[in-house]
Amino acid sequence: MATVNPGDTAWLLSASSMVLFMSIPGLALFYGGLVRSRNVLSTMYHVLSAFAIAVIAWVILGFSIAFGSNIAGFIGNPFQFLGLLPSEIPKIWPGTSVPTLIYVGFQGMFAAIATAIIASAIAERGKAEAWMLFSLLWVLLVYSVIAHWVWGGGWLSSLHALDFAGGMVVHISSGFSALVLSFIIGRRKFIKTVEAIPHNIPLILIGTGILWFGWLGFNAGSAVAANLDAANAWLVTTVAAASGALAWAFMTKRETGRPSTVAYASGAVAGLVAITPAAGYVDVIGSIIIGAIAGILSYCMVNFRIRKGWDETLDAWAVHGMSGVWGSIATGLFADPAVAKAAGLFFGNPYQLVPQIVGTIASIVYAMVMTYIIAKFVDAVVGWRVPEEVEKVGLDLPELGEEAYNM
Repeated sequence: MATVNPGDTAWLLSASSMVLFMSIPGLALFYGGLVRSRNVLSTMYHVLSAFAIAVIAWVILGFSIAFGSNIAGFIGNPFQFLGLLPSEIPKIWPGTSVPTLIYVGFQGMFAAIATAIIASAIAERGKAEAWMLFSLLWVLLVYSVIAHWVWGGGWLSSLHALDFAGGMVVHISSGFSALVLSFIIGRRKFIKTVEAIPHNIPLILIGTGILWFGWLGFNAGSAVAANLDAANAWLVTTVAAASGALAWAFMTKRETGRPSTVAYASGAVAGLVAITPAAGYVDVIGSIIIGAIAGILSYCMVNFRIRKGWDETLDAWAVHGMSGVWGSIATGLFADPAVAKAAGLFFGNPYQLVPQIVGTIASIVYAMVMTYIIAKFVDAVVGWRVPEEVEKVGLDLPELGEEAYNM
């Protein structure tokens, strides 16, 4: 009979709290520093509200959709763990030595931050009530479904797709959803460039540090035990982030003649994203390569987005989406059987690329199609855009009745 392991349980409690800290305040600070000063509070509120809505939706229904008994490989039984009634859930989550409730909580932190990442697409022009309705529908209809495919016994897990901590489930789904939503909501009206204009770089750097710290729980916690897998995930996560930060800063210096703290921060996040699916499968050298390529790739994708005039304002697509794609495919290249029971192309198993590519494409297509449907529904019911006069003066005072800086 399975028993609770106090060490594993303590670690997962800690890791869950670290992931919560990534969003509140980490992601909120990171996004808030990137926008103009008159929109900092509304942008942070978008992160906070999405997080809260996603957590509640997850414990009531989302966890059951993701981890309930498999229905045709597509979703879990939505009624199996409905509301997490104590009489209906096991005390210990099957296959682990931790209580079910903390396993639910840990997975819920992933669902919440994935939803909050999409706030990138509505910065400085989206209605709070439209965003809240979207967050509720997205976490149930997009995130929970893809989570079932990969982690809940769905069709991608049957193909043996590798996604240790959420390359497909978290970053690809949220990044490409943000791109679609930005197209539907449209460009900001009172800007000269679609490039983000940071108003407070120290906030960005503080947010980056918190994200980096929390990401160690995000990835190492996905081992669901205090073991060798967690140790490997912790180290390669740190290494990949450092590699990504230096690569993006190098690219910026190469273009402008100067490095940049924002470039360093952005590259660190790109490296963290890319190593997420691979953290339990690759060695240290692989993580350096994965992080460096992620920094270069996302740097190029940000420039591509700006040239195209796409106003996906805070670059969830370029950083989370595209580095998530790279990380998912890179897992099929660099998975080392000496680290875990999985081998990629460079270790004699070219076939691992098949489920990685299939899973990546499926996650992109499903997330984009469903996001389009949800966003159009929200637009019809609530409407996405704030009035032009509100957008012109900034959302903080008209929408929240607050100002970040009372000069």
